[in-house]
Amino acid sequence: MRRTLVTCAIATALAFVAGSAQAGPLEDRVAAGEPIRLGFAAAAPWAHPGENGDPLGFVNVITIDVLKKMGHTNVEPVLTDWSGLIPSLIAGRVDIITGGMYILKKRCENIDFSEPIGQFGNAFIVPKGNPKGIQTYEDIKNAGAVVAAPTGYVNIEEARRVGIAEDKIINVPGTTEVLAAVRAGRADAGAMTAVEANKIAMDAGDVEATDTNALPQWTFNWVGIGFHPDDDKFREEFNAGMEGYIGSEQMLADVAQYDYIPGNVPGDVATDWICANR
Repeated sequence: MRRTLVTCAIATALAFVAGSAQAGPLEDRVAAGEPIRLGFAAAAPWAHPGENGDPLGFVNVITIDVLKKMGHTNVEPVLTDWSGLIPSLIAGRVDIITGGMYILKKRCENIDFSEPIGQFGNAFIVPKGNPKGIQTYEDIKNAGAVVAAPTGYVNIEEARRVGIAEDKIINVPGTTEVLAAVRAGRADAGAMTAVEANKIAMDAGDVEATDTNALPQWTFNWVGIGFHPDDDKFREEFNAGMEGYIGSEQMLADVAQYDYIPGNVPGDVATDWICANR
């Protein structure tokens, strides 16, 4: 009888621990009245700080709108370098990555993603007039040209995939440094997402963006919101909040100022499939 009581007590304790484990560190922070920390780099129009440090850009707009649907309005922006976003999430310095991060198999091994918020292509910035006729990675390889890309961007792996030599690839902290490298002639092209390239070309005036559709289909990717692996329950609730919102008239109106267009709506593809195939 005593053994039965002890066994029942252990089982009850284990059940309690298992039930408690469902609440991740983010839920604990929210329950304690702490703000939800949004981690992003300065990468307009995806995400960037406003004059007062407010979280701007279409990824932040989408995230904040969904959080409001969930009943959460207490958020805090945390600006960091792109390459520091995943380490910051894992270390608990931020709660959610809103930087406009592509869902990739390699990243899925370290963090979890929401269902996709959009599909996007890549492009290059090149000097006005595109003197070397660069439209694709193959063009860069064949011309022996130099390409610059931000550290941690998928563009670096794309360049390697087509056989561009390592000494022809320049890693820099962000898109601002990519533009500087192209302007200084240290790089013949700057690789980044198409929305960033178009934004830079529009603002800079002395560079132009290449056509994203010139690149092969395998360079197109889906973007998700990044979560800590321990925050499954919160991520699932976030996904539920996205239903009926992504692609809605309200969402498209909210993000129109950041160049998110109806063609970026992700469709029915699931994050599980993207993690396995990208």
